[in-house]
Amino acid sequence: MRTLTGVRSPTRNRTLTVAALLVGSVLAPALVAPPAGAGAVRIPHDGVVPPLSSGWIQTSGAAGVTGYGSGAGALASSTSSLVSATVSLSTGTVLVGIEDVPGAAFVAGRQYSSSSDVTLLIQGPKASCTASAPGQGTFTLDQFTYDTLGHVGAMALRFSCTSGGTTISGAVAVGVVPSTVGQGYYLYQSTGLVTGFGNDHYLNYLGNLAATRLNQPIVGMAPTADGGGYWLVASDGGIFSFGDATFHGSTGSIQLNQPIVGMAPTADGGGYWLVASDGGVFAFGDAAFAGSMGGHRLNRPVVGMAPSPTGGYWLVASDGGIFSFGGAPFFGSTGSLALNRPVVGMTPTTDGLGYWFVASDGGVFGYGDARFHGSTGALTLARPVVGMAAAPGDSGYWLVASDGGIFAFDAPYAGGLGGTGLTDVTGIAG
Repeated sequence: MRTLTGVRSPTRNRTLTVAALLVGSVLAPALVAPPAGAGAVRIPHDGVVPPLSSGWIQTSGAAGVTGYGSGAGALASSTSSLVSATVSLSTGTVLVGIEDVPGAAFVAGRQYSSSSDVTLLIQGPKASCTASAPGQGTFTLDQFTYDTLGHVGAMALRFSCTSGGTTISGAVAVGVVPSTVGQGYYLYQSTGLVTGFGNDHYLNYLGNLAATRLNQPIVGMAPTADGGGYWLVASDGGIFSFGDATFHGSTGSIQLNQPIVGMAPTADGGGYWLVASDGGVFAFGDAAFAGSMGGHRLNRPVVGMAPSPTGGYWLVASDGGIFSFGGAPFFGSTGSLALNRPVVGMTPTTDGLGYWFVASDGGVFGYGDARFHGSTGALTLARPVVGMAAAPGDSGYWLVASDGGIFAFDAPYAGGLGGTGLTDVTGIAG
């Protein structure tokens, strides 16, 4: 079994002493709430998933990337201009702090760069970095909220600090609740790194696989229905569970005929299907096996799968051939067409009465009630498209290339990883 479940606890300890050790000064807590708009409105949730309290840190230098570890986080102290948090690890406690000297309240959703006024500090065993000069550090706050006394009630912080040729990056979060499902999108890489755009990036704080030695690369990702967790699947069928995503089994210890190329969860999250490139399907939990193409001669390999809201699932091959199982209806395919580039993925419409395919050149094919909103089929791309995701209400869709570049069609563009030098982005999940 491979399951990495984020440690979550609603506990929030505040001790100004720890903050003083971190920043070298004692600032009294604010007695009044910060100005209107200084904090973010916490996203409503049904309360089933407890508030998040977790963190992870990794270091990278000339010798490569070394995972530093992960553990429970706790808010140590806060005012409108000073916030610090701890990440408790087996090797000790790492303190992470941010300070704005002029005393201006930090704002959720804004990226801050280190300067003479803004300082980012990371201190602990094997980790020491103080970024105050431009270019040494950046950080972004998500779901940053204040209580009536001006103290921080919820904080999610992603940071990167460079000192002495070594970069220390990570995330800590306290009292944060899941994103609204369908708000924005997440990109995932073959290493298991997950990056959120256009949402509060909740899944970024559930853990990180960068420090985990993977037997095979990550090929698929599926968020849970309530947005409180997600699964990652590797090409050997190893499953990694985060947050409220439950581990139901894997093929990680099985000798497969062909590699796993995708996964799809059931509607209630009580199970999931995995599919291999030969069309073999593996069902776990309450995912009912409805058939597969394993053992059949295929014209082209299967490249993905999607669950049907009406029951069952679809498999799609690289020639756009569709295989429908269970209650998944067939609406058409490109199996008989000569494509310029192979199909790399599919996504269904919300009601399950249609689906889109996307090819590696960004060509999009819509069937059933899946409307065409545009494509990059006529453009010359820097990197091939590797996946797509539908926008809320099927109003449009996003395409993602292997460099993390995003192409938005009748869907809000919220950023991407294009231009960062990446080539291992595996896909996109809504």
